[in-house]
Amino acid sequence: MGSKILGLSGSYGSTSKNSLLVSLALKEAEKLGAEVIFWDIAEKPLPLVGEDGCWQNETVKEFQALASSCDGFLLASPEYHGTMSGVMKNTLDWLYMDHVGGKVFGLMSTLGGIANSNTLNHLRICIRWLHGWVVPEQLAIGNVKEAFTEDGDLSDEKNTERLEKLVASVVKHASLLRDGE
Repeated sequence: MGSKILGLSGSYGSTSKNSLLVSLALKEAEKLGAEVIFWDIAEKPLPLVGEDGCWQNETVKEFQALASSCDGFLLASPEYHGTMSGVMKNTLDWLYMDHVGGKVFGLMSTLGGIANSNTLNHLRICIRWLHGWVVPEQLAIGNVKEAFTEDGDLSDEKNTERLEKLVASVVKHASLLRDGE
């Protein structure tokens, strides 16, 4: 049985650049035999942590149960003011060690200017606090407005190769950790 991989975007909408990146990663994971799921925050928004009534929210319970059932995660966040988006942070704030501890994460980010690793480093810190295991491969896409073709593929072959290696690592390690090898 293949690993179950959940894709999370730090942007709203399935056509955002980060959602496109997550979708590409999930397609690659599916080619490698994984069962894939994309949580579309626009279709199933999560309330702000601490909002009145949020702890009993049915969407939150569904999200947490789904995360608990997954073996690995592919995350992509835009970089805003040197860190991950508020959307991504709020999404991660709904996850706890009980849901994702010991599970595998692959990290990706997008940026309007030159690629850097601020968002990736902040995501890595957050995942460490959740006791998740982040694969060493990562992907930062700079100049995001030019990074995708009209068909939604990555325009730079090197980025495509890096995406494939990142996803292969997540799928491989999710399977190894799930099976206790």
